[in-house]
Amino acid sequence: MAQLEPPHDRSAASPPGQRHATLARPVRVGCVQWQMRHFNSQAAFLQHVEGFVASLASYRCDAALFPEFFNAPLMALTPGLDTLQAMRELASHTQPIVEAVTRMAVSYGIDIIAGSMPVLEEGDLYNVAFLCRRDGSVDTQHKLHPTPGEQKDWNMRGGSRLRAFDTAFGRIGILICYDVEFPELPRLLCEEGIQILFVPFWTDTKNGYLRVRLCAQARAIENECYVALAGSVGNFPQVDCLDIQYGQSAVFTPSDFGFPHDAIVSQAEVGQEMSLIVDLDLDKLDRVREAGSVRNWHDRRRDLYRLQWLGKN
Repeated sequence: MAQLEPPHDRSAASPPGQRHATLARPVRVGCVQWQMRHFNSQAAFLQHVEGFVASLASYRCDAALFPEFFNAPLMALTPGLDTLQAMRELASHTQPIVEAVTRMAVSYGIDIIAGSMPVLEEGDLYNVAFLCRRDGSVDTQHKLHPTPGEQKDWNMRGGSRLRAFDTAFGRIGILICYDVEFPELPRLLCEEGIQILFVPFWTDTKNGYLRVRLCAQARAIENECYVALAGSVGNFPQVDCLDIQYGQSAVFTPSDFGFPHDAIVSQAEVGQEMSLIVDLDLDKLDRVREAGSVRNWHDRRRDLYRLQWLGKN
């Protein structure tokens, strides 16, 4: 892997609602393309996670993004359970993993979007993404739209809150996989001033992956923001639902001058475990909104239509 230029120091996060963070350099993002594999214990799983965190921190990344349900291989630790029981058992690993990943974030000085993991709340199962910050704080974003498969196989419920998060490098949003296929959500997050949308995903087939990818690219173009994807790869036939994975982690941009001609900063190799490290210039987002070839953000006909969030704040 080629060594990137070391970054300079950066200031604190922007205040809520302010789009442009006061940054001295581009934001460096690391996306982990995760190989589904057998782990003998939770400790072995966390050791593998820490290996990626340490590597990305050594390249001075501001953020590390892991995939949706990246802890799913731990279902193999309790064989013989049916699909629903296995997912509920997997939820028992979530809190210790979040605590361990938060310690990593503090130790290595990097914000970690710990993919997503199952959580039991009052007997109901949810798919939840965790933002573990370098200052030790933790925030969550529930998946709002469980897929038909998640509802059928795991009786998964959808969350009811959508949040923008302040970090040391700017305002961000997190949408889990299927949620990025609903354009209202990223638009609402961009109304709250996010600059980077992080999308942990988990897809088994190429057509499923392309749904997520193409929608993510559309969200970057129509909202003039960056969108980062991280997914899993590899075959794990010993565990139900993990038999196949198809993914290609990537980072997308608006489609205009000043950005890559294909609106892709970088993308991983299909089917290979690896890290994707990119630098994102947040100032470019302001420039394209103000003086781009088209101005999707400014040219909305607010006199004709509007979007309103009706859920919890």
